[in-house]
Amino acid sequence: MTTQRFSFLGHAGDALAARLDLPDGPHLATALFAHCFTCGKDITAARRIAARLSSMGIAVLRFDFTGLGHSEGEFGNTDFTTNVEDLVATATALTRKDMAPSLLIGHSLGGAAVLKATSLIPSVKAVATIGAPFDPAHVTHTFSEALPRIISDGVATVDLGGRPFQIGKRFLEDVAKGALAPAIGNLKAALLVLHAPLDDTVGIDNASQIFLAARHPKSFVTLDGADHLLSHPQDAEYAASVIAAWSARYLALTPPAPPPGVPEGIVRVSEADRYGFLQDVQSGPKHHVLADEPLAYGGTDRGMSPYGFLSAGLGACTAMTIRMYARRKGWPLTHVRVDVSHDKVHAQDAANTQKVDGFHRLIRLEGALDADQRTRLREIADKCPVHKTLEQTSIVTTTIADP
Repeated sequence: MTTQRFSFLGHAGDALAARLDLPDGPHLATALFAHCFTCGKDITAARRIAARLSSMGIAVLRFDFTGLGHSEGEFGNTDFTTNVEDLVATATALTRKDMAPSLLIGHSLGGAAVLKATSLIPSVKAVATIGAPFDPAHVTHTFSEALPRIISDGVATVDLGGRPFQIGKRFLEDVAKGALAPAIGNLKAALLVLHAPLDDTVGIDNASQIFLAARHPKSFVTLDGADHLLSHPQDAEYAASVIAAWSARYLALTPPAPPPGVPEGIVRVSEADRYGFLQDVQSGPKHHVLADEPLAYGGTDRGMSPYGFLSAGLGACTAMTIRMYARRKGWPLTHVRVDVSHDKVHAQDAANTQKVDGFHRLIRLEGALDADQRTRLREIADKCPVHKTLEQTSIVTTTIADP
Protein backbone atom coordinates (compact mmCIF):
# COMPACT_ATOMS: atom_id res chain seq x y z
CA MET A 1 0.00 0.00 0.00
CA THR A 2 1.28 3.44 -0.95
CA THR A 3 -0.06 6.39 1.04
CA GLN A 4 -0.19 9.90 -0.38
CA ARG A 5 -1.10 13.12 1.39
CA PHE A 6 -4.17 14.70 -0.10
CA SER A 7 -5.66 18.12 0.52
CA PHE A 8 -8.84 19.77 -0.72
CA LEU A 9 -11.33 22.43 0.33
CA GLY A 10 -14.16 21.55 2.67
CA HIS A 11 -17.66 22.96 2.95
CA ALA A 12 -16.47 26.38 4.22
CA GLY A 13 -13.37 26.68 2.07
CA ASP A 14 -10.98 25.37 4.74
CA ALA A 15 -8.21 23.01 3.67
CA LEU A 16 -9.02 19.45 4.77
CA ALA A 17 -6.24 16.95 5.32
CA ALA A 18 -6.52 13.41 4.01
CA ARG A 19 -4.55 10.28 3.29
CA LEU A 20 -5.08 8.50 0.01
CA ASP A 21 -4.12 4.84 0.39
CA LEU A 22 -3.40 3.45 -3.07
CA PRO A 23 -3.10 -0.19 -4.16
CA ASP A 24 0.38 -1.35 -5.04
CA GLY A 25 -1.17 -3.06 -8.06
CA PRO A 26 -4.02 -2.08 -10.38
CA HIS A 27 -6.55 0.52 -9.14
CA LEU A 28 -9.98 -1.09 -9.50
CA ALA A 29 -12.22 1.20 -7.41
CA THR A 30 -12.20 3.98 -4.81
CA ALA A 31 -13.64 4.11 -1.29
CA LEU A 32 -14.22 7.08 1.00
CA PHE A 33 -13.94 6.64 4.79
CA ALA A 34 -15.70 8.97 7.26
CA HIS A 35 -14.41 8.78 10.84
CA CYS A 36 -16.35 8.81 14.09
CA PHE A 37 -17.38 11.88 16.11
CA THR A 38 -14.28 13.91 17.17
CA CYS A 39 -12.01 11.05 16.03
CA GLY A 40 -9.70 11.27 13.03
CA LYS A 41 -8.51 9.59 9.87
CA ASP A 42 -5.74 7.63 11.61
CA ILE A 43 -7.69 5.57 14.14
CA THR A 44 -7.07 1.81 14.12
CA ALA A 45 -10.28 0.92 12.30
CA ALA A 46 -9.64 3.40 9.48
CA ARG A 47 -6.04 2.31 8.96
CA ARG A 48 -6.83 -1.39 9.02
CA ILE A 49 -9.80 -1.12 6.67
CA ALA A 50 -7.79 1.04 4.27
CA ALA A 51 -4.94 -1.46 4.24
CA ARG A 52 -7.27 -4.38 3.62
CA LEU A 53 -9.18 -2.70 0.80
CA SER A 54 -6.07 -1.36 -0.90
CA SER A 55 -4.67 -4.89 -0.97
CA MET A 56 -7.59 -5.90 -3.19
CA GLY A 57 -7.22 -2.97 -5.57
CA ILE A 58 -9.50 -0.42 -3.87
CA ALA A 59 -7.98 3.00 -3.16
CA VAL A 60 -9.20 4.52 0.12
CA LEU A 61 -9.39 8.20 1.01
CA ARG A 62 -9.67 8.87 4.75
CA PHE A 63 -9.85 12.49 5.84
CA ASP A 64 -10.29 14.69 8.90
CA PHE A 65 -13.56 16.61 9.07
CA THR A 66 -13.34 20.41 9.37
CA GLY A 67 -11.62 21.48 12.59
CA LEU A 68 -10.34 18.01 13.49
CA GLY A 69 -6.97 16.33 13.17
CA HIS A 70 -4.84 18.11 10.59
CA SER A 71 -7.74 19.84 8.86
CA GLU A 72 -8.22 23.59 9.09
CA GLY A 73 -11.31 25.38 10.35
CA GLU A 74 -13.15 25.66 13.65
CA PHE A 75 -14.81 22.52 14.97
CA GLY A 76 -17.16 24.68 17.01
CA ASN A 77 -18.67 26.01 13.79
CA THR A 78 -19.46 22.56 12.41
CA ASP A 79 -22.47 20.30 12.72
CA PHE A 80 -23.97 17.20 11.13
CA THR A 81 -24.99 19.07 8.00
CA THR A 82 -21.47 20.41 7.47
CA ASN A 83 -20.12 16.88 7.91
CA VAL A 84 -22.32 15.76 5.04
CA GLU A 85 -21.14 18.74 3.00
CA ASP A 86 -17.52 17.83 3.72
CA LEU A 87 -18.21 14.32 2.45
CA VAL A 88 -19.68 15.68 -0.77
CA ALA A 89 -16.68 18.00 -1.16
CA THR A 90 -14.37 15.02 -0.67
CA ALA A 91 -16.18 12.99 -3.31
CA THR A 92 -16.00 15.96 -5.69
CA ALA A 93 -12.24 16.26 -5.14
CA LEU A 94 -11.81 12.55 -5.86
CA THR A 95 -13.96 12.78 -8.97
CA ARG A 96 -11.72 15.55 -10.29
CA LYS A 97 -8.83 13.09 -9.97
CA ASP A 98 -10.84 10.57 -12.00
CA MET A 99 -11.32 8.53 -8.81
CA ALA A 100 -15.04 8.95 -8.13
CA PRO A 101 -15.89 6.89 -5.01
CA SER A 102 -18.10 3.84 -5.49
CA LEU A 103 -17.92 2.76 -1.82
CA LEU A 104 -18.65 4.87 1.27
CA ILE A 105 -17.64 3.67 4.75
CA GLY A 106 -18.71 5.53 7.86
CA HIS A 107 -17.83 4.94 11.50
CA SER A 108 -20.26 6.06 14.23
CA LEU A 109 -21.53 9.59 13.39
CA GLY A 110 -19.50 9.27 10.18
CA GLY A 111 -21.77 6.34 9.37
CA ALA A 112 -24.84 8.52 9.76
CA ALA A 113 -23.18 11.13 7.53
CA VAL A 114 -22.48 8.68 4.68
CA LEU A 115 -26.10 7.50 4.79
CA LYS A 116 -27.22 11.11 4.38
CA ALA A 117 -24.60 11.92 1.73
CA THR A 118 -25.12 8.91 -0.55
CA SER A 119 -27.94 10.48 -2.56
CA LEU A 120 -25.66 13.46 -3.26
CA ILE A 121 -22.81 11.35 -4.67
CA PRO A 122 -24.00 9.65 -7.89
CA SER A 123 -21.00 7.32 -8.22
CA VAL A 124 -21.73 5.40 -4.99
CA LYS A 125 -22.77 1.76 -5.41
CA ALA A 126 -22.29 0.47 -1.85
CA VAL A 127 -22.36 1.88 1.69
CA ALA A 128 -21.01 0.31 4.89
CA THR A 129 -21.66 1.67 8.38
CA ILE A 130 -19.84 0.73 11.59
CA GLY A 131 -21.49 1.46 14.94
CA ALA A 132 -23.65 4.17 13.37
CA PRO A 133 -26.57 5.86 15.16
CA PHE A 134 -30.02 5.82 13.57
CA ASP A 135 -30.61 9.31 14.93
CA PRO A 136 -27.63 11.73 14.68
CA ALA A 137 -28.86 13.43 17.87
CA HIS A 138 -27.83 10.24 19.69
CA VAL A 139 -24.31 11.64 19.83
CA THR A 140 -25.35 14.26 22.38
CA HIS A 141 -25.50 11.66 25.13
CA THR A 142 -21.68 11.65 25.16
CA PHE A 143 -21.77 15.16 26.66
CA SER A 144 -25.22 15.15 28.27
CA GLU A 145 -23.98 16.88 31.43
CA ALA A 146 -23.03 19.93 29.34
CA LEU A 147 -26.36 20.26 27.53
CA PRO A 148 -27.88 22.78 29.98
CA ARG A 149 -24.82 25.05 29.63
CA ILE A 150 -24.82 24.78 25.84
CA ILE A 151 -28.51 25.71 25.71
CA SER A 152 -28.21 28.60 28.18
CA ASP A 153 -24.84 30.03 27.06
CA GLY A 154 -24.98 29.10 23.40
CA VAL A 155 -21.67 27.19 23.62
CA ALA A 156 -19.68 25.10 26.11
CA THR A 157 -16.38 23.28 26.27
CA VAL A 158 -16.86 19.54 26.76
CA ASP A 159 -14.40 16.74 27.40
CA LEU A 160 -14.55 13.98 24.81
CA GLY A 161 -12.01 11.19 25.06
CA GLY A 162 -9.74 13.33 27.22
CA ARG A 163 -9.72 16.27 24.77
CA PRO A 164 -11.59 19.59 25.01
CA PHE A 165 -14.06 20.48 22.27
CA GLN A 166 -16.36 23.44 21.87
CA ILE A 167 -19.94 22.41 21.17
CA GLY A 168 -22.44 25.09 20.22
CA LYS A 169 -26.22 25.34 20.31
CA ARG A 170 -26.17 25.25 16.51
CA PHE A 171 -24.82 21.70 16.64
CA LEU A 172 -27.66 20.55 18.92
CA GLU A 173 -30.30 22.14 16.72
CA ASP A 174 -28.82 20.63 13.57
CA VAL A 175 -28.52 17.02 14.79
CA ALA A 176 -32.06 17.26 16.13
CA LYS A 177 -33.21 17.80 12.54
CA GLY A 178 -31.02 15.09 11.03
CA ALA A 179 -33.59 12.31 10.69
CA LEU A 180 -32.10 9.49 8.62
CA ALA A 181 -35.16 7.33 7.91
CA PRO A 182 -36.04 9.04 4.59
CA ALA A 183 -32.44 8.93 3.35
CA ILE A 184 -32.07 5.26 4.31
CA GLY A 185 -35.38 4.31 2.76
CA ASN A 186 -34.40 5.96 -0.53
CA LEU A 187 -30.84 4.64 -0.55
CA LYS A 188 -29.83 3.82 -4.12
CA ALA A 189 -26.92 1.62 -3.05
CA ALA A 190 -26.28 -1.71 -1.35
CA LEU A 191 -26.03 -1.38 2.43
CA LEU A 192 -23.88 -3.23 4.97
CA VAL A 193 -24.55 -2.56 8.66
CA LEU A 194 -21.84 -3.62 11.13
CA HIS A 195 -22.39 -3.16 14.86
CA ALA A 196 -21.06 -4.56 18.13
CA PRO A 197 -23.73 -6.08 20.42
CA LEU A 198 -21.87 -4.74 23.46
CA ASP A 199 -21.35 -1.23 22.07
CA ASP A 200 -22.02 1.02 25.06
CA THR A 201 -21.62 4.24 23.04
CA VAL A 202 -24.17 3.58 20.30
CA GLY A 203 -26.50 0.71 21.23
CA ILE A 204 -27.09 -2.08 18.76
CA ASP A 205 -30.77 -1.17 18.54
CA ASN A 206 -29.57 1.65 16.27
CA ALA A 207 -28.26 -0.93 13.80
CA SER A 208 -31.61 -2.71 13.85
CA GLN A 209 -33.43 0.52 13.03
CA ILE A 210 -31.06 1.34 10.16
CA PHE A 211 -31.40 -2.16 8.75
CA LEU A 212 -35.20 -2.21 8.96
CA ALA A 213 -35.48 1.23 7.34
CA ALA A 214 -33.41 0.17 4.33
CA ARG A 215 -34.50 -1.69 1.24
CA HIS A 216 -32.65 -4.63 -0.23
CA PRO A 217 -29.87 -5.31 -1.00
CA LYS A 218 -28.83 -5.00 2.64
CA SER A 219 -26.74 -7.05 5.07
CA PHE A 220 -26.30 -7.01 8.86
CA VAL A 221 -23.14 -8.33 10.58
CA THR A 222 -22.56 -8.26 14.34
CA LEU A 223 -19.07 -7.51 15.61
CA ASP A 224 -19.13 -9.82 18.62
CA GLY A 225 -16.84 -8.77 21.45
CA ALA A 226 -15.76 -5.50 19.82
CA ASP A 227 -15.94 -2.05 21.40
CA HIS A 228 -17.29 1.05 19.69
CA LEU A 229 -13.92 2.17 18.32
CA LEU A 230 -12.81 -1.32 17.19
CA SER A 231 -9.68 -0.61 19.19
CA HIS A 232 -8.51 -4.24 19.19
CA PRO A 233 -6.64 -5.11 15.96
CA GLN A 234 -8.50 -8.40 15.49
CA ASP A 235 -11.85 -6.58 15.54
CA ALA A 236 -10.69 -3.99 13.01
CA GLU A 237 -9.29 -6.81 10.86
CA TYR A 238 -12.58 -8.70 10.98
CA ALA A 239 -14.58 -5.61 10.01
CA ALA A 240 -12.11 -4.91 7.20
CA SER A 241 -12.37 -8.47 5.87
CA VAL A 242 -16.17 -8.42 5.95
CA ILE A 243 -16.35 -5.07 4.13
CA ALA A 244 -13.82 -6.25 1.54
CA ALA A 245 -15.63 -9.50 0.80
CA TRP A 246 -19.08 -7.90 0.78
CA SER A 247 -18.19 -4.89 -1.36
CA ALA A 248 -16.55 -6.98 -4.09
CA ARG A 249 -20.01 -8.23 -5.11
CA TYR A 250 -21.38 -4.73 -5.66
CA LEU A 251 -18.33 -2.94 -7.04
CA ALA A 252 -17.89 -5.50 -9.85
CA LEU A 253 -14.12 -5.46 -9.57
CA THR A 254 -12.52 -6.64 -12.79
CA PRO A 255 -8.79 -7.27 -12.50
CA PRO A 256 -6.60 -6.74 -15.53
CA ALA A 257 -4.95 -9.63 -17.32
CA PRO A 258 -2.04 -11.15 -15.35
CA PRO A 259 1.52 -10.30 -16.38
CA PRO A 260 3.03 -12.36 -19.24
CA GLY A 261 4.43 -15.65 -17.99
CA VAL A 262 2.45 -15.45 -14.73
CA PRO A 263 -0.90 -17.07 -15.61
CA GLU A 264 -2.24 -17.00 -12.06
CA GLY A 265 -1.19 -13.42 -11.39
CA ILE A 266 0.86 -12.23 -8.44
CA VAL A 267 0.36 -13.28 -4.83
CA ARG A 268 1.09 -10.27 -2.62
CA VAL A 269 2.08 -10.75 1.01
CA SER A 270 2.28 -7.71 3.29
CA GLU A 271 2.60 -7.23 7.03
CA ALA A 272 -0.66 -6.79 8.88
CA ASP A 273 1.01 -6.32 12.26
CA ARG A 274 4.60 -5.08 12.46
CA TYR A 275 4.87 -6.17 16.12
CA GLY A 276 4.09 -9.83 15.43
CA PHE A 277 4.10 -12.04 12.34
CA LEU A 278 0.56 -11.63 10.97
CA GLN A 279 0.53 -11.26 7.18
CA ASP A 280 -2.09 -10.28 4.61
CA VAL A 281 -2.00 -12.71 1.68
CA GLN A 282 -3.80 -11.40 -1.38
CA SER A 283 -4.22 -13.14 -4.74
CA GLY A 284 -6.06 -10.73 -7.00
CA PRO A 285 -9.04 -8.71 -5.74
CA LYS A 286 -11.16 -11.67 -4.63
CA HIS A 287 -8.92 -14.02 -2.65
CA HIS A 288 -7.59 -13.03 0.77
CA VAL A 289 -6.28 -15.07 3.69
CA LEU A 290 -4.07 -14.48 6.72
CA ALA A 291 -0.72 -16.08 7.47
CA ASP A 292 0.73 -16.21 10.97
CA GLU A 293 2.86 -18.25 13.33
CA PRO A 294 1.57 -20.35 16.26
CA LEU A 295 1.51 -18.81 19.73
CA ALA A 296 4.47 -20.96 20.75
CA TYR A 297 6.60 -19.25 18.09
CA GLY A 298 5.64 -15.67 18.91
CA GLY A 299 2.66 -15.38 16.58
CA THR A 300 -1.03 -14.85 17.27
CA ASP A 301 -2.23 -18.01 15.46
CA ARG A 302 -4.75 -16.08 13.36
CA GLY A 303 -3.74 -17.77 10.13
CA MET A 304 -1.95 -20.80 8.81
CA SER A 305 1.83 -20.92 9.05
CA PRO A 306 3.90 -20.67 5.85
CA TYR A 307 4.46 -24.45 5.91
CA GLY A 308 0.72 -24.86 6.47
CA PHE A 309 0.12 -23.03 3.19
CA LEU A 310 2.70 -25.23 1.47
CA SER A 311 0.95 -28.34 2.78
CA ALA A 312 -2.43 -26.92 1.75
CA GLY A 313 -1.15 -26.41 -1.78
CA LEU A 314 -0.02 -30.02 -1.98
CA GLY A 315 -3.28 -31.34 -0.53
CA ALA A 316 -5.49 -29.20 -2.77
CA CYS A 317 -3.56 -30.04 -5.91
CA THR A 318 -3.64 -33.76 -5.05
CA ALA A 319 -7.41 -33.78 -4.57
CA MET A 320 -7.99 -31.78 -7.77
CA THR A 321 -5.77 -34.05 -9.85
CA ILE A 322 -7.50 -37.18 -8.54
CA ARG A 323 -10.93 -35.65 -9.18
CA MET A 324 -10.08 -34.64 -12.76
CA TYR A 325 -8.81 -38.14 -13.59
CA ALA A 326 -11.79 -39.94 -12.02
CA ARG A 327 -14.22 -37.59 -13.75
CA ARG A 328 -12.59 -38.20 -17.13
CA LYS A 329 -12.75 -41.96 -16.59
CA GLY A 330 -16.32 -41.86 -15.30
CA TRP A 331 -15.35 -43.69 -12.11
CA PRO A 332 -17.72 -43.66 -9.07
CA LEU A 333 -15.54 -41.45 -6.86
CA THR A 334 -17.91 -39.60 -4.51
CA HIS A 335 -15.45 -37.74 -2.27
CA VAL A 336 -11.71 -37.10 -1.82
CA ARG A 337 -9.96 -36.05 1.37
CA VAL A 338 -6.24 -35.45 1.70
CA ASP A 339 -4.49 -35.04 5.07
CA VAL A 340 -0.99 -33.57 4.76
CA SER A 341 1.66 -33.37 7.47
CA HIS A 342 5.08 -31.76 7.18
CA ASP A 343 8.33 -32.37 9.01
CA LYS A 344 12.07 -32.13 8.63
CA VAL A 345 13.59 -35.59 8.08
CA HIS A 346 17.09 -36.87 7.47
CA ALA A 347 17.89 -37.56 3.83
CA GLN A 348 17.97 -41.28 3.04
CA ASP A 349 21.18 -40.97 1.09
CA ALA A 350 23.96 -42.08 3.46
CA ALA A 351 26.27 -39.50 1.96
CA ASN A 352 23.82 -36.72 2.72
CA THR A 353 23.42 -36.03 6.44
CA GLN A 354 21.39 -32.82 6.14
CA LYS A 355 17.71 -32.66 6.90
CA VAL A 356 15.21 -32.32 4.09
CA ASP A 357 11.49 -31.50 4.06
CA GLY A 358 9.16 -34.45 4.30
CA PHE A 359 5.47 -34.35 3.39
CA HIS A 360 3.15 -37.21 4.20
CA ARG A 361 -0.23 -37.54 2.48
CA LEU A 362 -3.07 -39.67 3.75
CA ILE A 363 -5.64 -39.91 0.95
CA ARG A 364 -9.19 -41.09 1.58
CA LEU A 365 -11.24 -42.09 -1.45
CA GLU A 366 -14.98 -42.66 -1.08
CA GLY A 367 -17.22 -44.41 -3.56
CA ALA A 368 -17.71 -47.87 -5.10
CA LEU A 369 -14.16 -48.08 -6.46
CA ASP A 370 -12.51 -51.44 -7.14
CA ALA A 371 -8.95 -52.28 -6.13
CA ASP A 372 -7.47 -51.45 -9.56
CA GLN A 373 -9.16 -48.06 -9.61
CA ARG A 374 -7.87 -47.21 -6.13
CA THR A 375 -4.35 -48.26 -7.13
CA ARG A 376 -4.49 -46.11 -10.25
CA LEU A 377 -5.74 -43.08 -8.33
CA ARG A 378 -2.87 -43.57 -5.88
CA GLU A 379 -0.48 -43.37 -8.83
CA ILE A 380 -2.25 -40.32 -10.23
CA ALA A 381 -1.76 -38.51 -6.91
CA ASP A 382 2.00 -38.43 -7.58
CA LYS A 383 1.38 -36.67 -10.87
CA CYS A 384 -0.16 -33.55 -9.34
CA PRO A 385 1.82 -30.45 -10.42
CA VAL A 386 2.57 -29.26 -6.88
CA HIS A 387 3.88 -32.73 -5.98
CA LYS A 388 6.25 -32.57 -8.95
CA THR A 389 7.33 -29.03 -8.03
CA LEU A 390 8.17 -30.07 -4.47
CA GLU A 391 10.19 -33.06 -5.64
CA GLN A 392 12.19 -31.02 -8.13
CA THR A 393 14.70 -28.27 -7.47
CA SER A 394 13.04 -24.87 -7.73
CA ILE A 395 14.75 -21.60 -8.56
CA VAL A 396 13.81 -18.56 -6.47
CA THR A 397 15.01 -15.16 -7.65
CA THR A 398 14.83 -12.12 -5.39
CA THR A 399 14.91 -8.41 -6.15
CA ILE A 400 14.77 -5.56 -3.64
CA ALA A 401 12.40 -2.84 -4.84
CA ASP A 402 13.75 0.68 -5.10
CA PRO A 403 12.66 2.94 -2.20
